[in-house]
Parts: sequence; C-alpha cells; structure tokens
Amino acid sequence: MSGHDQSNAKNLADSMRHDLIDGLDEELEMEFDDERLSALVDRDAPVDDATMDLPRVTYFRELLDLQRELVKLQDWVVHKGLKVVVLFEGRDAAGKGGVIKRITQRLNPRTCRVVALPAPNDRERTQWYFQRYVNHLPAAGEIVLFDRSWYNRAGVERVMGFCSEDQVKEFFNDVPEFEKMLVRSGVVLLKYWFSITDEEQQARFMMRIHDPLKQWKLSPMDLQSRSRWESYTKAKEDMLRATHIDVAPWWIVDAVDKKRARLNCIHHLLSQIPYGSVPHTMPILPPREHHPDYARGDLPEELYVPSVY
Repeated sequence: MSGHDQSNAKNLADSMRHDLIDGLDEELEMEFDDERLSALVDRDAPVDDATMDLPRVTYFRELLDLQRELVKLQDWVVHKGLKVVVLFEGRDAAGKGGVIKRITQRLNPRTCRVVALPAPNDRERTQWYFQRYVNHLPAAGEIVLFDRSWYNRAGVERVMGFCSEDQVKEFFNDVPEFEKMLVRSGVVLLKYWFSITDEEQQARFMMRIHDPLKQWKLSPMDLQSRSRWESYTKAKEDMLRATHIDVAPWWIVDAVDKKRARLNCIHHLLSQIPYGSVPHTMPILPPREHHPDYARGDLPEELYVPSVY
C-alpha cells in the first residue's frame, strides 16, 4: 500500500471512530440531566489539538442548556398560538437530520413535528408545486421542521433533470411571493442551509459505505449527487441569490464540525423567535384509590414477551 493510500485509510478510520463516538453520544444525550452529566462525562476532557474537537462535556452541557430553552420556546409557541416553520436544506450528508433530531429530542411531538416528504407521486406532479407542502404547514401553537422542503425544485430536481429550466425560473419567481404570503399570515419562517466541504462530504459518504448500520442512508440519488458537486454548487448559488429576501432570509450553517453545527444552529434558532417563560402550576399527583374488593387476575403466560435477557 502506498503512503497516500495509507494516509487515506487512516483518515477514514479516524473519521469512522469519531462517527461511532457521535452515534454513542446520541444515545447518551437523552439520559442526561445535570447530575448524570457530571457523573458520566469527564469534566476535564481537553480539546483535541489535532482536530479541534469540541470537548464532549462542553458539547453535552451546551446541548442540554439549549434544549431547556427549546422546551421554553415550545411552551411559548403554544401559549401565544405561534406558527413556526423551519426549513433545513443542504447537500446530502450535511448533517440536517442530526440537528433536527437534537431539536426534537425533548419536545412534545404534538407541538413540534418533522416533515420529510418522499418524491411526489403521479397525482402530486399535476398539482400546484407548493400544494403538497402547504398541507403540512402549522396551525396555531405548532412548530414544523422541514427536512428538505419546496427548495427541492432549486436543488435535486434541477440538477438531476426532474424539472425544466422554465419550471425553475417559474419557481424562483413564485417562491418569494409564496414566502411573503406565509409571513403575512403570521408564520415565523426560518431557512437554514447546511454547508460542508467537498472533502467532508466525500469522507461522510465513505463512512456510510463502510458502516453496515448506515448504508441505508445511501441511495442511488446520493451517489449521483456526489459526482455532480459542481452542478449542486451552482444550483445553490442561484437559489440563494433568487430567494434570500428580507422577510425570509437564508442563514448558512458551517456544518463541517457536526457538534458545533448543531449547537450554533439551535442557538441561532432560539435567537430568532422572541419568547419568555410561561407560568406553570406544579401538578399534584392524586392518591391512588384502593378498593378492598378488587383482586388482580392472572394473565396467561403465553401473553408475555420471553425474558431472553
């Protein structure tokens, strides 16, 4: 193996190690509160000078603090009857799903929901382009996170030839008016573009190829998008120029470092929606009723899941 190949293999191994740790951290995140955090994570973990990785304890503490604020924001949205829409766009493997997962981790799914639409079916292709997205817009007291949105037309549809240039031009003419209508109707609209480098996308795709637990994330479309990096870059630049408007500007998230990207995006989202604390009455658990004539019946053993572990 040449020195270049050895270096590439080492870089891939390092990236897979970091990705594995990130996956394990995801499982730990939901278990954390202030007391558990101090016990589970090394308080004095240093920054890795070689990679400038964010110390895990710092990441976990900041994430937990931001998630507390997200819960407050959720309460405020319900209390004030706000309608919030957040769009997450970016190249494949840019980390959109990771930040969406951290936003929703501790929120009520009845208040905050994720919309990730598949490719349009034959009927939807004959509808007004925005129609299938309108069906998922929030009512009062709801937050909707779009994991890809109507901007598919400006990105994957355009680059992969699923629409004509005339349709793209029409989209660029229509989308500013569409979004102005949403804002005028009271919708809080935020748009994030997750930006990664050519090299970082290559590394993340390679990790997915070599990790059996993540191979499902790679579709034939993803592989084709990799070969069309420059076409996607041009499409992104055209999109930003045509649809960056005062009432609904684009915000670009530097997403090469996944953990920093999550924290920065959530922090920014919170800063864009003024909110306050909603007073809550502490719930009182009622005493359990006991009836002397009640006897619990025995259930057949075959109804129980076998105790394999």
